[in-house]
Amino acid sequence: MEYKDTLLMPKTDFPMRGNLPVKEVDIQAKWAEMDIYKKVQERTAGRPFFVLHDGPPYANGDLHMGHALNKVLKDMIVRYKSMSGFNAPYVPGWDTHGLPIEQALTNKGVKRKEMTLAEFRKLCEEYAYEQINNQRSQFKRIGVRGDWDNPYVTLTPAFESRQIEVFGAMAKKGYIYKGLKPVYWSPSSESALAEAEIEYQDKKSPSIYVSFAVTDGKGILDEGTKIIIWTTTPWTIPANLAISLHPAVEYAVVQAKGSKFVVAKDLVESVATELGWEEYSVERTVVGKDMDRLVTKHPLYDRDSLVILGEHVTTESGTGCVHTAPGHGEDDFYVGKAYGLDVLCPVDDRGVMTAEAPGFEGLFYDTANKAITEALEEVGALEKLTFFTHSYPHDWRTKKPVIYRATAQWFASIESFRDELLQAIRDTSFTPAWGETRLYNMIRDRGDWCISRQRVWGVPIPVFYAEDGEPILTEETIAHVAKLFREHGSNIWFQKEAKELLPEGFTHPSSPNGIFMKETDIMDVWFDSGSSHQGVLEERDDLVFPADLYLEGSDQYRGWFNSSLITSTAMFGHAPYKGLLSHGFTLDGNGRKMSKSLGNVIVPAKVINQLGADIVRLWVASVDYTADVRVSDAIFKQVSEVYRKIRNTFRFLHGNVSDFHPENNRVEFKDLREVDQFMYMKLQEVIKTVEAAYERYDFASVYHIVNNFVSGELSSFYLDIAKDVVYIYGQDDHERRAMQTVMYDTLLALLKLMTPILPHTTDELWAYLENKTEESIQLTDMPKAIEDPAFEALAAKWDKIMELRDDVLKALEEARNAKTIGKSLEAKVTLYVKDELKVMFDTDAIDFAQLFIVSQFALGGAQQDAPENSLVLENASVLVEKADGEKCERCWTITETVGSNEKHPTLCTRCAEVVEKHYI
Repeated sequence: MEYKDTLLMPKTDFPMRGNLPVKEVDIQAKWAEMDIYKKVQERTAGRPFFVLHDGPPYANGDLHMGHALNKVLKDMIVRYKSMSGFNAPYVPGWDTHGLPIEQALTNKGVKRKEMTLAEFRKLCEEYAYEQINNQRSQFKRIGVRGDWDNPYVTLTPAFESRQIEVFGAMAKKGYIYKGLKPVYWSPSSESALAEAEIEYQDKKSPSIYVSFAVTDGKGILDEGTKIIIWTTTPWTIPANLAISLHPAVEYAVVQAKGSKFVVAKDLVESVATELGWEEYSVERTVVGKDMDRLVTKHPLYDRDSLVILGEHVTTESGTGCVHTAPGHGEDDFYVGKAYGLDVLCPVDDRGVMTAEAPGFEGLFYDTANKAITEALEEVGALEKLTFFTHSYPHDWRTKKPVIYRATAQWFASIESFRDELLQAIRDTSFTPAWGETRLYNMIRDRGDWCISRQRVWGVPIPVFYAEDGEPILTEETIAHVAKLFREHGSNIWFQKEAKELLPEGFTHPSSPNGIFMKETDIMDVWFDSGSSHQGVLEERDDLVFPADLYLEGSDQYRGWFNSSLITSTAMFGHAPYKGLLSHGFTLDGNGRKMSKSLGNVIVPAKVINQLGADIVRLWVASVDYTADVRVSDAIFKQVSEVYRKIRNTFRFLHGNVSDFHPENNRVEFKDLREVDQFMYMKLQEVIKTVEAAYERYDFASVYHIVNNFVSGELSSFYLDIAKDVVYIYGQDDHERRAMQTVMYDTLLALLKLMTPILPHTTDELWAYLENKTEESIQLTDMPKAIEDPAFEALAAKWDKIMELRDDVLKALEEARNAKTIGKSLEAKVTLYVKDELKVMFDTDAIDFAQLFIVSQFALGGAQQDAPENSLVLENASVLVEKADGEKCERCWTITETVGSNEKHPTLCTRCAEVVEKHYI
């Protein structure tokens, strides 16, 4: 007889190598064939809703690691919720309007000027759907489960119609208005921009000090006294109409270089240094409010620049005297409005100086800096010119600098309901917690929202104009436009004349001849996505409003989180979400932003093709996503090692329960051996802590808890000692079935706990389980931790035993290093323990030799009586010696019982009994 044939070795067809890039494709094909999303939704129908509303990525280009991070986080949450008592639908979406698509078509050679607007918009739509199809396939390849056949798309008629209704509801409450105000303006895009469309980059700018001579000092200042301003935008000097002083600041009249100059008293020293005043003296001081409405002469033109007062003036830098151009700054605009100043803006849509800037007409604003500076020097008004590099706002799409420019735009008032917005933020839960402060401060400090754009590809602003230019914005017209858009899409706005877009028979007193015009601006794309709570959550029967969670990158506090909050609160008085979760950005392994120029870009598709989607997903679970996260080939290699450990543990567990049928072979908890009860208790702790981590969206804790459990309690302990039982004992022996019970429950629990993170791997192994009742693990629920009164005492006892085991393992390692033994089964261990620990050994229920994976174990006397050659450790002194006897051919244990059975002289007593009972 070949005794090795009597060993019950692991049996499993679940492969050791994942081969994920190939296997995942097959698994996803199976999911598609069975329509897994539909089956999950059918199974969870009737449960309480948990709706994670997808923030729409922009439909342009391949996915980057930020997309992968975002979508996997969402998918893990949705998968967990659908396995833990909720109906958790997931409807993915896309943002499809805006300049990038216009630019993409232009780059492809499309000539917009040679076609109608409707024709160009049709090409934009077709391009958007091409990008959607490309990105959809990539998202699905990452394993993101959702209603991919029925996503929401912001260009669809139903969505656009709902967006018009949102606009109308805000207009009805008086929150929508048209006004002339300075806004961020992108000369490169020829359009106004919202704050969310601004990014900051370094820019080299001129820094000039300019003096304005007083022409009417009203007895406060002598004529000819020069008030000095400082600015980094010389091109705005032609638009200067005033100089702002702070009413409470003390200003000094300084004698220097034969002239009198006025600057803030606290800045005299720094200005003197900047302007090279080697000798100067302060003649007297004047409080700002006393200089209200003094008059200076504009240095370049024959017009006045009024001295005015403004609370926005500071003495942190400059001169404390602020150059004021109401057409080019928000503070300037408001303080100028208070003084009745004009809103002069001598710069056109392309950033070119107009005839309102005599001498500089036709110059691009940035080019005009030099010409204006030279003109100031010629008239003696330029006190100093230098250059410096500073952070400056840029158009996030074109990456070109923007300017502040006053134009007639449509605005959504924030001031009108700011208190409601701030309360809505207080009523929202935030992960991480600092998100609340960030969003609160943004809303508290932001100005009114400029919602109009001078572009083509977007949702038109549904406003008509009467013959006298009066805007027409009524419930009737809004409702009619919304109806038209639902039936035909927003392209109809560009295909029909204004009269055809108005309700039949519509009249207006300001249009006695029945002539109407339509607005040509489109809405800010943030108004598109910010309306998705109506266009998606309210529009679809399979979703609910408000959503339980919005989850996006931290840049969306000023983007989608912000615009969605404004539109929802304007309509309903509350946020469209109950909770907000934000994540950081993806950086390379050195903490640098990924860019093609640096050559450090890691593309998700490449990683998936090399390692598999589950490796990308496990990486997402491993990081603290609330901060910026690093990603590199080395990091993926580390994650792959953890994956292999988890996969091989699954495989080992499965192989050792291949003949276990829970309905027939399960051993009840009370009948388990103590070591099995202890391990079962540890499993319950894992289930409980993992569930708590999932509930707080702490996936890194799930990753570490499972990894530590697999590497520690399982691989380094329980599965190691299990070999001496599940391989050696008879198939139905109590000890073996007890261990299999724990191993089977552990396997099922770990598979389910890891399904939100590793859905391909867990579903792959699920297919090999014989005792399953569901065709996919995705159609099961999370395990629930079991409580037992015995756990407390069990934990107290076995925590001490495990500490002793650690001591024994240290002693065995030293014995190996000293060549006393080779493998641990060659050892006999004698323990000398403290008196209070001896009670733990007064039992036959624990096989300590098996626990320590040695052949022989003995309990010696008191710790102080241990031989000198024993290893003294904290809990015990450990003596390691060569075991007595011969090595059993079957179990490899060294024992003096080998040879005691004449029929099986090479076996120990235990193995001989098993062989005779089960194999002869």
